[in-house]
Amino acid sequence: MDRIEKLQKMIDEASNIVFFGGAGVSTESGVPDFRSTDGLYYQQFDYPPEQILSHSFFVQNPKYFFDFYRKKILCPDAQPNPAHIALARLEAAGKLSAVITQNIDGLHQLAGSRNVLELHGTVHKNHCTRCGKSFSLSYIQNTSDVPRCSCGGIIKPDVVLYEESLDSSVLEGSVRAIQRADMLIIGGTSLVVYPAAGLIDYFNGKYLVVINKSPTSQDSAADLVISDAIGTTLSKIQISEKEVL
Repeated sequence: MDRIEKLQKMIDEASNIVFFGGAGVSTESGVPDFRSTDGLYYQQFDYPPEQILSHSFFVQNPKYFFDFYRKKILCPDAQPNPAHIALARLEAAGKLSAVITQNIDGLHQLAGSRNVLELHGTVHKNHCTRCGKSFSLSYIQNTSDVPRCSCGGIIKPDVVLYEESLDSSVLEGSVRAIQRADMLIIGGTSLVVYPAAGLIDYFNGKYLVVINKSPTSQDSAADLVISDAIGTTLSKIQISEKEVL
């Protein structure tokens, strides 16, 4: 039995699958990642990307932040790839209960996934730091300088920057979902970003699967490891028509 057949068998036997994913899920949609050899962390900027994407830098140098954010973080034309679509179909089939993602691009929702827990927030929501008014992604895209509210406050994307804490309700929801799962699929993530990566420790189900191009810290504990692109892998999974709602 090859690895795809093993994955298929595990999915067929599972009744409560949770997917935990990172940047590698969206690279097949043209969204750049951070840590691969051609990722943002290996490109040259005036400041390190970790510094640019920090809360203190946002406060002290908002113009540079937004120039970088628009050019390097926003990918408004990106579309869901086979990974997003397969996960949405698994949810519709009643197999998958939650997608827990470190991505901020909203592609899971665009593909049709409903229960998506966004650990690091989303580019699709923005708020005024002074009055709290909400703004769309298009509002940020259509400004060329620091976006401001009519009250004069700077508009901040609802993404978790370095030095900021993750949303406690999203964390708690993720822990509950993982604890209840009988199968956890980890895909497209190097598992080096904490506290997000630490959520894996709450899994006590039957099948732990890792699908990632490079090795991860969970490979030795996994029941199945597939060293390939997540979209390429999940596109080979068959979902019975009788399961689809």
